[in-house]
Amino acid sequence: MVKDLLGHQSELTTREIYLEGAHSIAANLGALSDDAVTSLLVLGGLLALYDGAEVLLKPLFGTLADRIGARPVLLGGLIAFAAASAVYAVADSPGWLWAARLGQGAAASAFSPAASALVARLNPAAKHGRAFGSYGFYKSIGYTLGPLLGGVLVWAGGLRLLFTVLALLAAAVAAWALLLVPRVPPLPRTRQTVADLARRLADPVFLRPTAALAGATAALSLGVGFLPVSGAAAGLGTVATGAAVSVLAACAAIVQPKAGQALDTGRFTARTGIGIGLLTTAAGLACAMLPGLTGVLLAAALIGTGTGLITPLGFATLATSTPPERLGQTMGSAELGRELGDAGGPLLAASIATLATLTYGYAALALLLAAGPMTLVANRRRTPPAPMGKPHT
Repeated sequence: MVKDLLGHQSELTTREIYLEGAHSIAANLGALSDDAVTSLLVLGGLLALYDGAEVLLKPLFGTLADRIGARPVLLGGLIAFAAASAVYAVADSPGWLWAARLGQGAAASAFSPAASALVARLNPAAKHGRAFGSYGFYKSIGYTLGPLLGGVLVWAGGLRLLFTVLALLAAAVAAWALLLVPRVPPLPRTRQTVADLARRLADPVFLRPTAALAGATAALSLGVGFLPVSGAAAGLGTVATGAAVSVLAACAAIVQPKAGQALDTGRFTARTGIGIGLLTTAAGLACAMLPGLTGVLLAAALIGTGTGLITPLGFATLATSTPPERLGQTMGSAELGRELGDAGGPLLAASIATLATLTYGYAALALLLAAGPMTLVANRRRTPPAPMGKPHT
């Protein structure tokens, strides 16, 4: 939630500027110039700086969590986030804003994989589904509340107030974690070469859930960023399009704990649940191609439900299949996949939309997400049954 207050508030501000027209672009950017956001290019650069730091550093901090323990990396990341936020709150200059955003991205790169590793280490394998379902629920609450609270803070006092609140919030969470998060000592590790790491990350046991997580994040990012655009093109107001995004976030939050519980109780396997989630998400993107409010709301509900299925099951699968002493490295690498999906989904749709229309952008990502489970189903039908008494390998 800490990082969502700033990152998603910036995305929301960008969308609002576009919807208000060319004259409002100049007026809004002029109003934000005191906070050093002087153009859309600057705003885009600030967003990219944060995400770029995460892409580069998450695997490194995940490996560090395995080496020294996840708790110190978690606490260090939260403290660094508070310090980076305080830099701009105090300095209030364009140069320090860029430095603060880079620091925030680096800090998030530390506490994100460390938190995932702690969730896995502090819960037995039989409860990984519930644990990651609850973890995803609270992250979804952060995604939902972040834009709202960030908008109120920027309206009340500009970016400096937002950075001040972020610094205080990160410091408070760090103090809470220091008191309540138990110490989890690092486990002995065998020596690992670069070739060993490459083989492990190229294993389908890692690639399949990570690819599903990347696809889910791509669809989620595309839904949050482009469903309001589709709604506006259909003549819907900001209240209706905002409600659609809220439906998406709410469905993702509600489904994740239920999906994790279903996995732990054996109601379905992780592979089945992830396949259903991918097909549901693809159906949501297909609904986004329909005109009007019905298409937007159906798309939001199905994308939220599908991604809510995939996320806890994907992380639970990774946690169960990873040696405990390598959890941080695995979670950091999986988070890298999610970051690439977060950027790749909107980029794919926008690229196709420039050549055709946004409808084709939705269709392209829908086909990509549906391809995986449909291929598995086709392969199962082509595979002949094993003869009696001789198991098929």
